[in-house]
Amino acid sequence: MARRGLTADAPDSTGKTTVFYDGHCGLCHGFVRFTLAEDRSGAIEFSPLQGELFSSSVSESQRAALPDSIVVRTPDGRLLTRSEAVSFVLARLGGIWRLPASVAALLPRRLLDACYDAVARVRLKLFRRPPETCPLVPAELRSRFRR
Repeated sequence: MARRGLTADAPDSTGKTTVFYDGHCGLCHGFVRFTLAEDRSGAIEFSPLQGELFSSSVSESQRAALPDSIVVRTPDGRLLTRSEAVSFVLARLGGIWRLPASVAALLPRRLLDACYDAVARVRLKLFRRPPETCPLVPAELRSRFRR
């Protein structure tokens, strides 16, 4: 994958990929659950866009320019959005998920982002909003969630 994206104020000190997600979106919650289930190596952590980690590690001017759905911070500090973020996570999961990531790399980014944006526009209508209370995360997965 080409090295694109904004750079966060600092690389992730844990050396892990962090998925920042909209804590009010059912589709984003589904993406987090999918990623948790498929990331057997535990290389991906999660934090809501509304959380302290996002506001402390990404400058206010950068936050204003980012979408309110999925933002990925790579271990080297790049911030990826839209289709690039999803492709990066799929590639990071490995196994069979590298195939759709590889196919996406062959398609024009503008086309992929247009599809991403179309889904993002209707996601809050199509996917039920999660309950106001946070779901209980099993003890063995709690260390992968950061505030």
